[in-house]
Amino acid sequence: MLSPRHARTLIASLIGAMLLTACGGSDDNNTNNTGASTPPLAVPAAPKDLGFVDSAPVADQAAVLPFVDFAYTNQRGDARYATQDTNAGVRVLGGFLDLWQPRSLIVDAGTTAAANGSFPAVVASDWTGLPGDATDGTIRNAAVLAANIDYVATVTAQRTAAQTLAAYLDDRRGKAYSITDGMGPLTTAWRTAAQQTTTITDIAADATTVLYNDSGNNTGVAGSANTAFGTVVDFVNNIGENGSTEPAKRFFKYARPWRWSASVQVVPALEPAKSPTPATDGGYTSGHTAEAVRDAIAMAYVVPERFQEMVARGLELGENRILAGMHSPLDVVSGRMLGQATAAASIATGNNAARKDAAYAQARSTLMAAANVTTDAAFRDFAHSGSTATDRFADYATNKANYVRRMTFGFAPIADTTKPAVVPKGAEVLLETRLPYLDAAQRRVVLKTTAVASGYPVMDDAEGWGRLNLFAAADGYGAFRGDVVVNMDASRGGFHALDTWRNDIGGDGKLTKQGTGTLRLGGQNTYTGGTQVTAGMLQAVSATAFGKGEVYLGGGTLASSADAQLVIAGAFTQLADTTLQLDIGSGGAGRLAVSGIATVAGGTLAVNFRSGFRPSVGDTIALLNCGSLRGRFTTISVPGYKTTAVYTETGLSIRIDGTA
Repeated sequence: MLSPRHARTLIASLIGAMLLTACGGSDDNNTNNTGASTPPLAVPAAPKDLGFVDSAPVADQAAVLPFVDFAYTNQRGDARYATQDTNAGVRVLGGFLDLWQPRSLIVDAGTTAAANGSFPAVVASDWTGLPGDATDGTIRNAAVLAANIDYVATVTAQRTAAQTLAAYLDDRRGKAYSITDGMGPLTTAWRTAAQQTTTITDIAADATTVLYNDSGNNTGVAGSANTAFGTVVDFVNNIGENGSTEPAKRFFKYARPWRWSASVQVVPALEPAKSPTPATDGGYTSGHTAEAVRDAIAMAYVVPERFQEMVARGLELGENRILAGMHSPLDVVSGRMLGQATAAASIATGNNAARKDAAYAQARSTLMAAANVTTDAAFRDFAHSGSTATDRFADYATNKANYVRRMTFGFAPIADTTKPAVVPKGAEVLLETRLPYLDAAQRRVVLKTTAVASGYPVMDDAEGWGRLNLFAAADGYGAFRGDVVVNMDASRGGFHALDTWRNDIGGDGKLTKQGTGTLRLGGQNTYTGGTQVTAGMLQAVSATAFGKGEVYLGGGTLASSADAQLVIAGAFTQLADTTLQLDIGSGGAGRLAVSGIATVAGGTLAVNFRSGFRPSVGDTIALLNCGSLRGRFTTISVPGYKTTAVYTETGLSIRIDGTA
């Protein structure tokens, strides 16, 4: 006679067998429930390629001279003679002419400065730099320029003590030193390795009457004198080659905000820093911002694990120029543009082109040693190990919101908002280390599909520097408008092995994941061309990661760790020798919801339960819901549990029978 426990076990086994038979749970895909032979499972073809890829061609170089090729024309010594025709920096910032027309330099015989640097003698230059002087320029868009100054008056009147301190420090400290706090947990290691120092640590009691200058070592010790980090310091030092803002200041002749309005309140401790010579103290463009942006890009290039945090820090320093009362929003926007162009030119065609690989390698080895880590994964984790209490750039959502806000400072578009984005020649180098598994053409498309809309004041330069959103570009494509193939080689480490795209990806294109690395998709995606995995892992970390097309698992692993059920808007197909990995949590998190037909031609279903979610014996866990389920998995793996698969015509669940 069976014991009660054995009887229950036997009954459960019989019921499970009956359920498997009734629900098509037999391991023989060619046998129906009556034992009769059924046709082999019809496996759909992979989503069809569109047959073309998106591109981001350089603007017609006969009409638009690329900054990266003509950066050498932007020289401080030629500032008095700079024009749009002769100076690449002035040309990039020329959108300001839609708002403000400066008085041109008067040169003898009425000629303009020569492109070859042989300039006529200046006969008269009576710019006073004072608003209201008709010789300085003419307002062409009164509403925008009034809003530009009113913005400064408003924020300086509301400035907090913390903002006052930050504005003062970012004004008086060396810019490279100041922005290295964007490195978060790596800040101390960077400053120590570079041997950076500062003498400006607070606001002195007499700062309202005494001008304090930073006598520390801004970028650090360069070259062979610093064997551990000298090449990195060289890279940062050189990022500003051909980056002078003086030519633009002299050409545009637009005064600082405190000269325009008495309502602008300069930080009291910065009163001694105000120039007494307005004719040589133009506001457009912000030199501090341009320097901070290009330094931040240099640091982001060699430590791409902190790419978004560093570019965010560069724009933060720009905003601090407004809070200081020293610059207007348009001054700062233009500084961002020139800083990006200068950095790209240095890396693409300047002296840093030959230095970049060695600088990247040296930064990585030195900082990994300082962090006491030996793997790329551990270094990435360490770089983001701070909390908001110790790293003010620790919160991704806050960084993103601030970056977008600081691109336009709330200005509304004043022109056509539907112009296609263009990508400047050479700009793709800015993403070389952040998206190393993409080729140069793909990185250009990333920049194009993440660019902000057209129409904002001063940002519609012909090359496209004003519309670049580097923060968004670090999160991958903004749209698939063709076939996108991502091939990641995990053996190369870093982002080759693991990366996450968090943009909301639209478009009618198709994504194909190749290679051994892992790509995570975390946006609210709407692309319609389908998703195909041939190798490695493609992981969904949002409910709509795979857009609105079908999903085809032909090789490698498809994983879901979404916080809700993962929605596949079309069909789902899984072939043999592949793995579907579901990380299941409470409330249905991580399970698969397929709107169309789910075809399972074998393969493995690997089920993991997230920390904090532990099912009980007897629970039934839904894993897959679909319009129609065809076929079944060869193996279902649920580590730590004994389970029974329960197939139906529209889905799959597992019943928890016990622990393993």
